[in-house]
Amino acid sequence: MSSGQCRLAPLIQVIQDCSHLYHYTVKLLFKLHSCLPADTLQGHRDRFHEQFHSLRNFFRRASDMLYFKRLIQIPRLPEGPPNFLRASALAEHIKPVVVIPEEAPEDEEPENLIEISTGPPAGEPVVVADLFDQTFGPPNGSVKDDRDLQIESLKREVEMLRSELEKIKLEAQRYIAQLKSQVNALEGELEEQRKQKQKALVDNEQLRHELAQLRAAQLEGERSQGLREEAERKASATEARYNKLKEKHSELVHVHAELLRKNADTAKQLTVTQQSQEEVARVKEQLAFQVEQVKRESELKLEEQSDQLEKLKRELEAKAGELARAQEALSHTEQSKSELSSRLDTLSAEKDALSGAVRQREADLLAAQSLVRETEAALSREQQRSSQEQGELQGQLAERESQEQGLRQRLLDEQFAVLRGAAAEAAGILQDAVSKLDDPLHLRCTSSPDYLVSRAQEALDAVSTLEEGHAQYLTSLADASALVAALTRFSHLAADTIINGGATSHLAPTDPADRLIDTCRECGARALELMGQLQDQQALRHMQASLVRTPLQGILQLGQELKPKSLDVRQEELGAMVDKEMAATSAAIEDAVQRIEDMMNQARHASSGLKLEVNERILNSCTDLMKAIRLLVTTSTSLQKEIVESGRGAATQQEFYAKNSRWTEGLISASKAVGWGATQLVEAADKVVLHTGKYEELIVCSHEIAASTAQLVAASKVKANKHSPHLSRLQECSRTVNERAANVVASTKSGQEQIEDRDTMDFSGLSLIKLKKQEMETQVRVLELEKTLEAERMRLGELRKQHYVLAGASGSPGEEAAIRPSTAPRSVTTKKPPLAQKPSVAPRQDHQLDKKDGIYPAQLVNY
Repeated sequence: MSSGQCRLAPLIQVIQDCSHLYHYTVKLLFKLHSCLPADTLQGHRDRFHEQFHSLRNFFRRASDMLYFKRLIQIPRLPEGPPNFLRASALAEHIKPVVVIPEEAPEDEEPENLIEISTGPPAGEPVVVADLFDQTFGPPNGSVKDDRDLQIESLKREVEMLRSELEKIKLEAQRYIAQLKSQVNALEGELEEQRKQKQKALVDNEQLRHELAQLRAAQLEGERSQGLREEAERKASATEARYNKLKEKHSELVHVHAELLRKNADTAKQLTVTQQSQEEVARVKEQLAFQVEQVKRESELKLEEQSDQLEKLKRELEAKAGELARAQEALSHTEQSKSELSSRLDTLSAEKDALSGAVRQREADLLAAQSLVRETEAALSREQQRSSQEQGELQGQLAERESQEQGLRQRLLDEQFAVLRGAAAEAAGILQDAVSKLDDPLHLRCTSSPDYLVSRAQEALDAVSTLEEGHAQYLTSLADASALVAALTRFSHLAADTIINGGATSHLAPTDPADRLIDTCRECGARALELMGQLQDQQALRHMQASLVRTPLQGILQLGQELKPKSLDVRQEELGAMVDKEMAATSAAIEDAVQRIEDMMNQARHASSGLKLEVNERILNSCTDLMKAIRLLVTTSTSLQKEIVESGRGAATQQEFYAKNSRWTEGLISASKAVGWGATQLVEAADKVVLHTGKYEELIVCSHEIAASTAQLVAASKVKANKHSPHLSRLQECSRTVNERAANVVASTKSGQEQIEDRDTMDFSGLSLIKLKKQEMETQVRVLELEKTLEAERMRLGELRKQHYVLAGASGSPGEEAAIRPSTAPRSVTTKKPPLAQKPSVAPRQDHQLDKKDGIYPAQLVNY
């Protein structure tokens, strides 16, 4: 055997061990992926992929060597590694089988030994003897006897048998090769059958699961069919009652419209009569005005004529005086006598004309007076006719008023009947809600205090609306629509408040839950009493809606007490706090980036060589992580603004934050966590660079900040539109943050491996006893470390439990009651995520898990 073959011989055992190790590693990784998150095992997958490609290249190179072809059959690995993210890929995995040809049977070895020992030693003396005999002749002149001839014949037979044996060996080897090829083919078929069997088992399990789902769906369908039939019966009964009420309402509307039309006709006739009376009065006034005007004109004319007469008389007297004076002066002036006489004739003519005009005026005045008398006679006749028609119309109006009074009374009775029916229906709804408090099936229903507070507040508003509707009904008994609408709304809101109060009590502690149940029962009793008052016509006028206000206020106060106390701020300040916390987070990240750059500059001046390379790699990965987180925070802020703008409607931004306070608190908590994680990461990196901290602190801070950013992403996208471009960018930024956090962890681990020195163990000078003693001491140390590890793990579980309790106290009011055992399913158990570097311990089954493993009851909270 050559020296190269000596070096290759140990690889046969290596190939056998690698095939088994590869198979067990694949199964182990599939088992880990079924128990742990995929992001936690990213490093394991990367290392497995590297080892897979190395092992595949090693198998390929070894299978090409002639030395291994006749000694071992090397399996071929698949082209790509298994996909551990897909559980069904385990069925596609084929176990690599290494086949070693069987060795020759043991009974052939003596033959070989005989051949080796008898062949050459027996042949060499014979050849020497023949040469000696040929040269010097036979000794003593003797010749070959029979024994020599027999030996020669036996030798020839041995040679013949040896050649036949060689042929048989070759044929046997050929048969063995054929059988081995058949065995390999059968093993391949066996592996294929095993693969198909495993796949069939997986398919069978899937079919069983689907069958169970189909059966459950069938049962659910039958149950839903029964519920639907019951709902249809209730709906048909409700629709029949609604149709009756609708017919009554239509009849009342028709009668009311007929009365309105008749009233309009009567009012129209009365209006026409009043218009005719007003016309007659207006004509009378016009005639009286004309008469007065004619009188005033005649009086004015008479006054003017009397004035003219007086003036003429005065002139006549003056003329007479002048005439007297003229007669006295006649003796003096004879000539003026003729003038005066002519002038006197003129004045007399004018006097005759004026007297004629006065007579004409008096005739006109007599004609006007006769016309006034005729007009007054016609006006008196018209007044008599109008008074007669007015009497007739007043009789018809009185008859119509009596009919309208009867119809109004009928309308009042029908309105009260509608109100009484609505009150009876509301009483049924409230009675059903009260009965739900004692229903065992209702124990599985849960509700949040926020929703209970909103229902109770709306129910209190409905009580105020009911009082306003009652006041309107007392003001106008003919219109009960406002009271019926308020009564319907109040009954539904009160019933909803009672049901949600009972559902909220299932998650509340014992004392608040009992008080809440009692208050809900009292609210139901007071509401039923109020419905009874509404059904009594005498008690309706003295209805007291304040009967239900006190228990509703009690429910509201208990809901306020059960609400989470995570933030001691008013809801009006939530919006400002969100912006403030997002700005503070961005500022913290900017400060972290600046501090990392300062640390990098300081490290370049203070260190060199390998330490400088490790520090630069760690700080560069931290800088990349901070930049990715800054981009994620910016994108989250944009998505948050988009959510607020698309969801607030006509409300303000502060009102939107106050309305969605739980979601707002989640954003604030996530922002604080991101800012705190960035600060802690920078401090840990500073300590690592200054060699005063541990590399594990930096790794834990990386995991913490990745979890904080994941919380921020979840809180941001819970209300986002799934087709939003900001949401897609946010998810891309989240993946980038995870990658950068993994880079920080990888650079930290590689730097730690380069910096830390590993002491090589020196076994020289150690005897067997000393080695055994050190082995026992090492085992003791391992047990101590395992005990310490278990204690730290229990401490970690308690810390996680306390953290969950504190976080849950702000997320759900009934946390302590939810943790206590209860017959009602008040919580959902979930397991807290493990650390990325989980210690290697023996796995336990699900029934062996307890609270030491970090399993606690959880309350799901919707933001």
